Amino acid sequence: MRLTEEEKYMKEAIRQARKAWKLQEVPIGCVIVKDGKVIARGYNRRNTDKNTLAHAELQAIRKASRAVGDWRLEGCTMYITLEPCQMCAGAIVQARIPKVVIGSRNPKAGCAGSILNLLNIPEFNHQVELTEGVLEEECSAMLTEFFRELRERRKKVLTKS
Repeated sequence: MRLTEEEKYMKEAIRQARKAWKLQEVPIGCVIVKDGKVIARGYNRRNTDKNTLAHAELQAIRKASRAVGDWRLEGCTMYITLEPCQMCAGAIVQARIPKVVIGSRNPKAGCAGSILNLLNIPEFNHQVELTEGVLEEECSAMLTEFFRELRERRKKVLTKS
């Protein structure tokens, strides 16, 4: 079975999320594509870096800006395994990214439609085209498995205490 372009790039975002998982971080991955080429990658590193700002999207935006030599990421598409939070959604708008593709929704913190939609506020000077549900099952299953393992690790620690 041949992957669509969106699935191909979401697979790369999933590979980034797996890097976070290896660090025992919430497995969220992101890639930014311009002209059919991945120009930046990022994955969640909040605990590793002890930094609130170390979200996958912000890591990728910083690298993409360096790659294109501008803070404006016009002509780029961002692929994220999980719907962005309010901070990342705001950064996406600020970076002028025209299109975002998400794997799974984030009902507890999602700001691309789940709780609110910061990507499409008409009063802002930039709105973002959104595609959702690309490889949703794979993205969602990865998060479910991560949190199941986390609960088991915590339970073992509590049992030993």
